[in-house]
Amino acid sequence: MGIGRIASPKISAEAYSIRMSRVRQFLLRQYRRWRGALTQIRDTPHAIAGGVAIGVMFGFTPLYGFKTVLAVLVAWLFSCSKLSAVLAVAAHDIFFPLAPLILRWQFQIGFFLVNHPHRWPPKLSPKHFHFENYLSLKTFHVLWPTFVGSLVIGTPIAVVSYFAALEIVSRAQAARARHAAHHPKASHEK
Repeated sequence: MGIGRIASPKISAEAYSIRMSRVRQFLLRQYRRWRGALTQIRDTPHAIAGGVAIGVMFGFTPLYGFKTVLAVLVAWLFSCSKLSAVLAVAAHDIFFPLAPLILRWQFQIGFFLVNHPHRWPPKLSPKHFHFENYLSLKTFHVLWPTFVGSLVIGTPIAVVSYFAALEIVSRAQAARARHAAHHPKASHEK
């Protein structure tokens, strides 16, 4: 092993399987909680699904600190569920450990689309990162391509999220209506 290299710990296939099982269980538990919260919202399926799509879209943007506020504002403008928009932005935060990778992809795609003639961005290295650059107006040359790339990546995922949420909420509301029809006393007690 050379100087400056870190030895990666080797784990057995069984230990890897256990770790992945825990990750899978965590993601499944989060999905069930999110789905449960989403189906409890009292609004039309279209409004709830629209709020989810808006929240997912803003979840992909690099506008940290403004995502939730902007999602609520846009959901209000389009008469969608503001609560489902907030839930979708918050659900996107589960993937926060992958944020550097996703932001890099967004930057690369946006950089390619923004530059004329089209070209890929230069390779990044640690010497390119300076703290004072984060506090200056120079960040716009990084933020704009990342924002454009977030629209390219986030739009198809938001569309799929809309139809998935529409199906989930429509089924849950239909099941709730069937239950209320068969058990009228239970529906009046709530």
